[in-house]
Amino acid sequence: MKKSDKYKELFSKEYLMGPNSVRLLEEMLEKYPLECGMRVLDLGCGKGLTSLFLAKESDVYVFATDLWISATENNIHFNEWQVSEKIIPIHADANDLPFAEEYFDAVVSIDSLHYVATQPHFFEQKILPLLKPNGVAIIAMPGLKEEIRSKKPEVVLEWLEGEESEFNLFHSREWWLNHIGQSDEFEVVMDFDLESFDAAWSDWFISKHEFALHDEKFFAKGIGQYLSIVGLVIRKV
Repeated sequence: MKKSDKYKELFSKEYLMGPNSVRLLEEMLEKYPLECGMRVLDLGCGKGLTSLFLAKESDVYVFATDLWISATENNIHFNEWQVSEKIIPIHADANDLPFAEEYFDAVVSIDSLHYVATQPHFFEQKILPLLKPNGVAIIAMPGLKEEIRSKKPEVVLEWLEGEESEFNLFHSREWWLNHIGQSDEFEVVMDFDLESFDAAWSDWFISKHEFALHDEKFFAKGIGQYLSIVGLVIRKV
């Protein structure tokens, strides 16, 4: 049994905000486990499911940070789940994080970093300074199997309701590697497309959230042939 299966009762429209972030995080941690006792920033934690999984399954201390969900709301979740001693809820913008430099052993971001990280130099300016030397960023985000360089498929534009700016958040793994670039300050130690893509999206559809029903309709039209989940593990030197 997968560790994520222990949390199935929480894979509902009350807690999921997109393809199941717990499934995605589980795969990332299978490929790059965290050490017990680490201090971890869960950036874009949503309603706290990834923070719960980190605290319970990796036995780390978590700063659960999100812009859309208040710290008060997430604190209620953490108290209900009896993990509040391991998780500190924070309400903050990823562009203005209230943390000291070199404070974290790891930054984890699942299904959220693409909203901000397409900005030039975002990773090296906003994420890298927060990591201790040898600290890691563990990132999984929706993307494309490959860049769409010709006319964008109508089904993709229809899925995004014609929002060109929204489409510009989705990129291939190769694009992200080029965008983040190379530096003497960090190294990309892993990059891959996640195998849990189908399971994560399936859990989202099963939740029957109104946005999940919208997405499921477009998967039936073939949108999935263009999409991927991009996984990156980047170590600070």
